[in-house]
Amino acid sequence: MPSNNDPDATTGGGGHNGAAAAPEAWSPRLALLVAATFFMEFLDGTVLTTAMPSIAADFSVAAADVNITMTAYLMTVAMGIPLSGWLAERLGARRVFCLAIATFTAASLLCALSQDLTMLTLSRVLQGAGGAMMVPVGTLVVLRGTPKKDLLRATAYLVWPGLLAPVLAPLVGGALTTYLSWHWIFLINLPLGLAAFLAALRLVPSAAGDGNRRLDWPGLALTTLGVGALVVGLELAGGQASGTPAALSIAAGLLSLAGAVLWMRRARNPLFNLSVFSTRTFRATATGGFAYRLTISSVPFLLPLMFQNGFGWDPLHAGILVAAVFVGNIGIKPATTPLIRRFGFRPVLVFASLASAATFALCALLDAGTPEPLIFALLVGSGAFRSIGFSAYATVQYADVVPAELPSANAVSATLVQLATGAGIAVGALLLRIFESAGALAGPGAAGGDPVAPYRGAFLAIAGVMLLSTLDSLALPRHAGSAVSRPGRAPAAARPPRPRA
Repeated sequence: MPSNNDPDATTGGGGHNGAAAAPEAWSPRLALLVAATFFMEFLDGTVLTTAMPSIAADFSVAAADVNITMTAYLMTVAMGIPLSGWLAERLGARRVFCLAIATFTAASLLCALSQDLTMLTLSRVLQGAGGAMMVPVGTLVVLRGTPKKDLLRATAYLVWPGLLAPVLAPLVGGALTTYLSWHWIFLINLPLGLAAFLAALRLVPSAAGDGNRRLDWPGLALTTLGVGALVVGLELAGGQASGTPAALSIAAGLLSLAGAVLWMRRARNPLFNLSVFSTRTFRATATGGFAYRLTISSVPFLLPLMFQNGFGWDPLHAGILVAAVFVGNIGIKPATTPLIRRFGFRPVLVFASLASAATFALCALLDAGTPEPLIFALLVGSGAFRSIGFSAYATVQYADVVPAELPSANAVSATLVQLATGAGIAVGALLLRIFESAGALAGPGAAGGDPVAPYRGAFLAIAGVMLLSTLDSLALPRHAGSAVSRPGRAPAAARPPRPRA
């Protein structure tokens, strides 16, 4: 194995900051600031969905054509994340984070001023570039300033944007488009971005970058092309196009990423320090964690469609019921950290994934005649279990990562989150098409078939995928991440400085 397997190495994303002393305290205000910028970035990834007809009417194009603005944004965010870690090491995290906020805010103004679809798409690319830097660099700033014993509390701030944004996006986008105009989807980012920029100047610690740090160009090219091809393939798979282009794009992306891994395992100064995957708790984010995020990303996509197309509800009625997931997310949040501290990561992850799978299976039993209070209660529970698992995965992945490998772990994790989100929507759409075309549950004859049947099949399928996360969590060591979940309480033998598989 090359030298980048050395836990104390500063190559492959470690940087000179890897040797810094462990932090003594963490800043809740800094974590809240980073979470707020994440919320803007995550929200803008999907908020345009409800505004597509209005944008299409203004630009005199087909509503389906507006989807390119969402694809361009998500692809730019995913492709830009690998470079952001190097930029933070080269220029300093504070400088890059502030630049990211400024870029995102300025691009939001350009989006609002767009006069045609081309200008809007290009503005969304610029907005995605800012978002790509905000996500991993902001997390890195918080992680470096947080001791292990406070990691649970810090990540509790960072996970809520990923939980709330997909649920709130349809409501926010629909309300702004209905009562104001689609331009306000972007204009509201201006005061928020300005406030975040001023707060970042005050709260983010200033640290000099490493001007001698070299960029791994082959690793960057292979990783960026691989991630971009995967995002495009997932978008195609989630659309109505033929499956061949999607399959080819996904295959090309996987081959490119495989080439990137082979290169970085042998490079002297790799883009990422891949030895971080030998840490079992971090590797969980690419195995069970990926399956978990994929399934919970499918639910906000499937539920509104089932309520509208299957039950015949109007968008507002459907949106109100989907908001029950948001209620569950928020309601359980104060209890997530005590639960993890009381039981540890492995039991909590197993419980959250099993309970989530059960709620997905129960969603398959719903129909238009199901009492709405019962539906609301089910979705509140689903949101609560979703929040518990999301919080646990977001924390355990860094529990045993040494400081030198934080930049690599952070960038890899952010990329996987983006891919899992895209995969969740694509898999949800693909499952619907499979069950619709095969008539597996609806029976012969489209006219007489049950319109809810394809959604039943899709929910049962994602419940099965969620069980893959359960199996992976069961394979975790008994005291996985105990240095974070139970600092000072777990047996010494159960708290090695860096558990390996």
